[in-house]
Amino acid sequence: MLPIDACLPDVVRAIAAGKPVILQAPPGAGKTTGVPPALLQSSTLPPGQILLLQPRRLAARAAARRLAAMVDQPVGQTYGYHVRFDRQVRRDTSVIAMTTGILLQRLNADPLLEDVACVIVDEFHERSLDVDLALGMLQRIRTSLRPELRLVVMSATLETEPVARLLKDAVTVKSEGRAFDVQIHYQDSVRREPVEDQVADVLPEALRESDGDVLVFLPGVGEIHRTAAQIQRRSEFAALHVCKLYGDLTPGDQDAVLSPSDRRKVVLSTNVAETSVTIEGITAVIDSGLARVMQFNAAVGIPGLQLQPISKASADQRAGRAGRTAPGICFRLWPAAMHRSRPDHTSPEVLRSDLCGAVLTLAAWGERDVFEFPWVTAPAEAAVRRSRHLLERFGAVDRSGSITTLGRAMVSLPVHPRLARLLVAASQYDCLQAACLAAALLSERDPFLTRSSLELQSGKRSIESDLLERVQRLQRFLDGGNDPMLHGIAAKNIGKVAKHLSRAITDQPASPTGDSPLSPDERFSRALLAAYPDRLARRREPGSPKGIMVGGKGVTLDRQSTVHHSPLFLCVDVDDRSEETLVRIASEVDETWLPSEWLQRKRQLRFDPTLQAVVAREQLRFDDLVLRESPAECTPDDETAQLLFDSAADRLDRILDAQGKTTQSFLTRWRFLSEHLQLSDDEGSGAAIPPFDPMRLHEQLRMFCRDRTSIKQLMDAPWLDHLRGGFTYEQLQFLDRQAPETLEVPSGNRIRVEYAPGAPPRLSVRIQELYGWQTAPRLAGGKIPLQLQLLGPNHRPQQVTDDLQSFWENTYPAVRKELKRRYAKHHWPDAPANATPTRNGLKPRS
Repeated sequence: MLPIDACLPDVVRAIAAGKPVILQAPPGAGKTTGVPPALLQSSTLPPGQILLLQPRRLAARAAARRLAAMVDQPVGQTYGYHVRFDRQVRRDTSVIAMTTGILLQRLNADPLLEDVACVIVDEFHERSLDVDLALGMLQRIRTSLRPELRLVVMSATLETEPVARLLKDAVTVKSEGRAFDVQIHYQDSVRREPVEDQVADVLPEALRESDGDVLVFLPGVGEIHRTAAQIQRRSEFAALHVCKLYGDLTPGDQDAVLSPSDRRKVVLSTNVAETSVTIEGITAVIDSGLARVMQFNAAVGIPGLQLQPISKASADQRAGRAGRTAPGICFRLWPAAMHRSRPDHTSPEVLRSDLCGAVLTLAAWGERDVFEFPWVTAPAEAAVRRSRHLLERFGAVDRSGSITTLGRAMVSLPVHPRLARLLVAASQYDCLQAACLAAALLSERDPFLTRSSLELQSGKRSIESDLLERVQRLQRFLDGGNDPMLHGIAAKNIGKVAKHLSRAITDQPASPTGDSPLSPDERFSRALLAAYPDRLARRREPGSPKGIMVGGKGVTLDRQSTVHHSPLFLCVDVDDRSEETLVRIASEVDETWLPSEWLQRKRQLRFDPTLQAVVAREQLRFDDLVLRESPAECTPDDETAQLLFDSAADRLDRILDAQGKTTQSFLTRWRFLSEHLQLSDDEGSGAAIPPFDPMRLHEQLRMFCRDRTSIKQLMDAPWLDHLRGGFTYEQLQFLDRQAPETLEVPSGNRIRVEYAPGAPPRLSVRIQELYGWQTAPRLAGGKIPLQLQLLGPNHRPQQVTDDLQSFWENTYPAVRKELKRRYAKHHWPDAPANATPTRNGLKPRS
């Protein structure tokens, strides 16, 4: 009896009551093989199929085989499976184990799931984007169109709150599971050796400390193969049966791994063995602590598996595999201190992956507003916006978010929308074989063993393209050629995927361009452009490997690239881990291939600090990428005015200085009166002047910028006329009286008064010109005395005073004595306050 058996009546009762069920049961409790038969055998379900959703193809096939074996039937009768490119079902199959992606495709063709009675979502805790998307769609169907559709969500962890919030009327059922104690061993320190060496070093201890089989968790297929080779090279492991477990195994190879063996087994597995499949006899686990997690792969612009440390929850799941049938032991290949810093759970994929596929799927389903959709966890707005923008560029959705005819063709293909766009374009350009191989190559594991193996093999082509070079080399290998730099198994798998894609796209009505004068290389390259418009780059200089990509990112072509001359190229595969993005796979683009609707001519304005002027250039742009530009006439408008104003505002003092002394005097006198005189019109004479405000100067500057484009033109502008134009005649007269620009001194000369911020007004004048003045004038209505800078015959200051009478009485005698000695011919009277002034300083003629 399995632990899940005690919970099955509660599940069946909730389903009979029409309630969704959330079933929490740890790995090994038997939920995958227990719940479907229990529902099938009950009389509570309405007529229809039961769909058992699994996160991986391997898990779906394994579940179907186990369920079929339980009733002694072959797969495909009562229990069957449907995964990408593989299915074993009949019209009367009752339970179909399928990947979530297959369900999404089915929802596209059958939005109501008319023939389905119940959907079981297994392994919900993995929180893949497809699972979140499918669960929201199922909830939408249940609550609006098909309330009789039953739903069971099964999770191996206790973190079920998010789905409980979504399924508000759900019944939660918990199973305790069955587990024995597992001892955890950590490494003393971080080891830098390859993971295959670390596993081989720990394996002897794992074998000694346990008497069952050993399960080794590794991040990917490459690590599995290298670890297997390392183990098989060591004679001490000769008696072991080394098994490999990963998603691309054939059903027969998968059965061999899961079946009992007469030798002690070491199973090298990806994270598929974490919860998706059960391997009997495991009593020891060696955990690398790494996994490849689905994330948006910026390198090729589609989702991909990225290497990263696992969470604490995943580590616990892996360790638990050693304690299902007896006490076990787990060796973690990282220190305990590092374990404490790991996240508790892996974040939902919806928060870290590309959303193009999800947005397109929802658009096909009639959901134009992604944020109104019932998400378990809502995606980030910025990520949705990026995906919508790219889908619009593909032509898959319109500006309102509604799916187009092209989008419907794309959504039916079992690939990311970018690659679907490539295939649809290839069907029009009649280059499907190459495009299917390219799509498979970009989405599957890279079969080329080293970067240096990509040297040009096929001679000079009409189109420079690293991707075409790869495709053609791969095709020659699949046609029976020999290529030692290709991984044979990976290459054949790509060929198999390409065939399935070819069948999927040829099932659709196509509209090829007909007999075309274009070469096969050019047809493929044009189709590729349709899929990577956001990856167009322009070479910075002829012959340079450096370029700039749409979005402004700097890029550098790989040294092995065959794209040597093309001014424009697509960045199909990039490594953006450094500041300058490395383009590993590039492909030539000719400017004439760019559709006219993608191009825009735009006048680009900027302030040139050298010319001190706004300059214009006409640019031909693809998105924000400048393809070429040339000088253009700069005519004043609102944009030039703003640019000129922004630059001139910091140069305003220099602009006003260029106006000359008269303008400067007007401004300083205006500022002086504002600081020292009450500017109200108390007498009703209309002579009150507006207070000085620097913002008025900026307003005047902004007005001048409207029909000018340079600082020189601003310097030549009639500032004084416009400033004086803001005053009435009476106000100007008032300004001239209270803060005169010049004063007539007793000699008859008119001398300019100096006004400086924060200082009293000053008159610089020779002493002899002031003879006859008893006191100095006062300005600003008599409030501010005029400061006199008294000069000698040599025009050098002798005294500064604002009390002329005191100067004449107390200081003049000493100054007179000294100056008379030096300038004997000059007029130095004994009583200057009553003497006759002179303009030239000499004694007046008698």
